[in-house]
Amino acid sequence: MSRTEEQHHGRAGTARLRRLIASLLALVTAVTVTSCTTGDDRPSIVVTTNILGDVTREIVGGEADVTVLMKPNADPHSFGLSAVQAAELEQADLVVHNGLGLEENVLRHVDAARASGVATFAAGEAADPLTFHTADDGGPEGEEGQPDPHFWTDPDRMRKVTGLMADQVIEHVDGVDPGTIRANADRYAKRLADLTTWMEKSFGRVPADHRALVTNHHVFGYLADRFGFAVIGAVIPSGTTLASPSSSDLRSLTEAMERGGVRTVFADSSRPGRLAEVLRTEMGGGIRVVELHSESLTAKGAGADTYLRMMRANTTAMVTGLTGT
Repeated sequence: MSRTEEQHHGRAGTARLRRLIASLLALVTAVTVTSCTTGDDRPSIVVTTNILGDVTREIVGGEADVTVLMKPNADPHSFGLSAVQAAELEQADLVVHNGLGLEENVLRHVDAARASGVATFAAGEAADPLTFHTADDGGPEGEEGQPDPHFWTDPDRMRKVTGLMADQVIEHVDGVDPGTIRANADRYAKRLADLTTWMEKSFGRVPADHRALVTNHHVFGYLADRFGFAVIGAVIPSGTTLASPSSSDLRSLTEAMERGGVRTVFADSSRPGRLAEVLRTEMGGGIRVVELHSESLTAKGAGADTYLRMMRANTTAMVTGLTGT
């Protein structure tokens, strides 16, 4: 091959290489544009707790992206956010949170998102919240008159919240189909009504003189109010797990348990029954500690990975713990 031919082939090869590079760049640009238009432009809802996250996903379906900040088996009173998660709050179309002081380390980020113009929905505040009672009535001392954030233990209140949440999604999240959101919410509300009926039937097996609850902290006020239980007390005499019991608190609780003949303590799985175990020493043994999933869902497949499964698992465990069957 002559020198001229070699130069010609060299120039042709370079031209082909340039065309190939140009084609690859065009392909990358097209993929990037497609990704931006189909991903980044989708409506976004950020939810603080995993219980509300599950319910939100049931209502929203595929109409928007739903990001849940709280991991499985976490404690809603103490979990925190990364810088990336905090930024997600301020970029959302809607933020759904429990409110009433539950997410103690997250509320400042919710407030910041609201201040920046993001729509927020406090589910607990929309659920006709109950207030904590005085210690003499079995409620947390020092929190008398303060709202109880644990509304989800009453499925009827959760059913009310689903309708209000659907309203918020339709109003604030552009691009969703209102008809689909309404249909999803109505379908889920029917499942919640069925849950209430099933819980009533299940709790009907617990005799009137066994309907007394002791927990590791005050979390079942709404359930007690809805299904006719009495809250005798809690190992941590507070509505938050971040408090600590004193020796006098434990003494008052054990005395109340002795008077009421209560030998079962229910401890949330996100806070192991370490504190409840103390009662075994205080009361000389004979105390049964039953774990519940009262404030957080479990990982997928672990028995309480949806709100409906959590409520059914807790009901079964409570009936068994209170009846010994």
